[in-house]
Amino acid sequence: MTKRKVIHEGKAKIIYEGPEPGTLIQYFKDDATAFNAEKKAIIAGKGVLNNRISAHLMTRLETIGIPTHFLKSLNMREQLVRGVDIIPVEVVVRNVAAGSICKRLGIKEGTILPQPLVEYYYKDDKLGDPMISEHHIVTFGWADIYELEEIVSMSYRINDYLNGMFAGIGLRLVDFKLEFGRLWGEYGELYLLLADEISPDNCRLWDVETGEKMDKDRFRQDLGGLVEAYQQVAERLGLIPKGGIMEGGSINEQVAAGLGEIENELARERRLRSINKPKPQKPSSKG
Repeated sequence: MTKRKVIHEGKAKIIYEGPEPGTLIQYFKDDATAFNAEKKAIIAGKGVLNNRISAHLMTRLETIGIPTHFLKSLNMREQLVRGVDIIPVEVVVRNVAAGSICKRLGIKEGTILPQPLVEYYYKDDKLGDPMISEHHIVTFGWADIYELEEIVSMSYRINDYLNGMFAGIGLRLVDFKLEFGRLWGEYGELYLLLADEISPDNCRLWDVETGEKMDKDRFRQDLGGLVEAYQQVAERLGLIPKGGIMEGGSINEQVAAGLGEIENELARERRLRSINKPKPQKPSSKG
């Protein structure tokens, strides 16, 4: 088997060189990390579930006009994605107070916010992904005002759609993290694509009736049952058979291998919309 070139290895995924120019292979690991990788564990099946959930959600978002880097699932742990230049800003959308915002502002966990709140964090593990403002983003050139406008618009649309989708299966979307990347066209036109993943690793999901946490907080807070919670999310989305893909603490390879591919046909057909706009002009000083 030919050894593949590793482009980047993160806490939860490995990015390999793709089979065609402009493509990458995104491999989902079973590694679970929290608190900037201070807490670590290997949880069998997590990567398989995240791969399938993220592939489904990315494909669904394409139907409402959100361009994504996802092209198709290759097997139970890998996706074929477009290669993009990742913007070093993590966008967090909050609907309910949980996690760091409760610690920073003294808000009680579970407080429903009067409107969705968008926050930005500089993507740098060594610095602990510090919270930043729009002014930081533009001043340091991580994104310009036009890119930021498009990012915020897409984030709100994604939030609206996912809120409805998860509510339909009895889950409350508490908050989630997004990453975006740039794709350059043949003639220098610029496109923004949703990248990375959307899964219980970077979404907080609570059961509407019981309030049970169905996301990575189960690992952060030593609640146990992380893979069981992820399986429940995948089952409710109709992505795995009832009973899940785990057997005796390990993956049932036969069930997992038979899940079938998810292909993002819209991503291949879509004519991406360039966000190129003229640079803002300084107002005339004529009196």
